Amino acid sequence: MGKLIAKNPNARHNYIILDTLEVGIVLNGTEIKSIRNGNANLKNSYAIIKNGEAYIIGLHVSPYEQGNIFNKDPLRNRKLLLNKSELNKLIGRIKQQGVTLVPISMYFKNNFVKIELGVGKGKKLHDKREDLAKKDADMDIRRHTTFTNTH
Repeated sequence: MGKLIAKNPNARHNYIILDTLEVGIVLNGTEIKSIRNGNANLKNSYAIIKNGEAYIIGLHVSPYEQGNIFNKDPLRNRKLLLNKSELNKLIGRIKQQGVTLVPISMYFKNNFVKIELGVGKGKKLHDKREDLAKKDADMDIRRHTTFTNTH
């Protein structure tokens, strides 16, 4: 993975990620300039497959300040670039009950913007609570070990 642009903080919290895939995205020139300035947000985004093509919905790319008339809608649907076998594999996975496509992170790889797309199954409320409790316990253990090592 190259230089990180944006992460989806809700992806691993709300979904059990079963598989990940690196995909490209179709952007125009002013969107690339805005992304290079760090103006992208994956927070409420998800991906769908419609008419044999994959799209990302809810990806927010702020308008480029010097972009004037060439700026596009910040929340427009953007096409994802996958080859036919990857797309067919995803269509097969999505047909399973309760499986969805979740963007996990956006990053640069060889000057191209890539998105790490996860095939995820929604977590139940008790799973989320369990994860938070485990995270708190790990933090307490880490805090305790660093405290005892320094004193």
